[in-house]
Amino acid sequence: MGKVIGDILPYAIGVAISPLPIVAVILILGTPKARSNGPIFLAGCIAGTVIAGTIALVIADAIGISKGDPSTAANAFKLLLGVLLLFGAFRNWRKRPKPGDEPKMPKWMEEIDRFTWPKSLGFGMAVTGLNPKNLALIVAAATAIAQSGIAVAQQAGALAVFVVIGVLGVTFPLVVYFTMQTRAARILDDWKTWLTANNATVMTVLFLVFAAVLIGKGIMGLT
Repeated sequence: MGKVIGDILPYAIGVAISPLPIVAVILILGTPKARSNGPIFLAGCIAGTVIAGTIALVIADAIGISKGDPSTAANAFKLLLGVLLLFGAFRNWRKRPKPGDEPKMPKWMEEIDRFTWPKSLGFGMAVTGLNPKNLALIVAAATAIAQSGIAVAQQAGALAVFVVIGVLGVTFPLVVYFTMQTRAARILDDWKTWLTANNATVMTVLFLVFAAVLIGKGIMGLT
């Protein structure tokens, strides 16, 4: 199990530093309902990652990935996922703000101060489990877990480790908010400004790295 955790660790870190969920929780922490909606949003992020990871793991097992002898379909799947990540990197780079331009803010940012707790929970699930950028990394991790050939209980344990690491990026602003009191607002605002401005660059670099790994593994397996 130690090997598979090592294999999925980069993907978990990629999910953890994905800017969008972090910006979302920072914005929630600036609303009047921060003390309730913040932890509820985190719960949604955990649930979304667990659900997406479980579905991806079931599918990865179903297409015949097995330890030591992955099927042609499995290797083709990894190659396809790598190509999709490469395309995602290209799109992110093209959409990056030009020097001097203000980054475009998603429309949900204007409504976040009116979120109820169910909406915070659902939004947390969507921004992690349905976010294509995160989903690609979750699928890559599930593929690595399935290919390890470990028992189902150990697969569940590896997925749990992935989830814990993957939500650290959302957890850390909450820790700052609840422990640093008056200093928290300034610190979190600085993080939000930097992440918003550099979202495209961060995701481009992440996608390029993981695309190279998956394409390399897919080609090696197919040849």
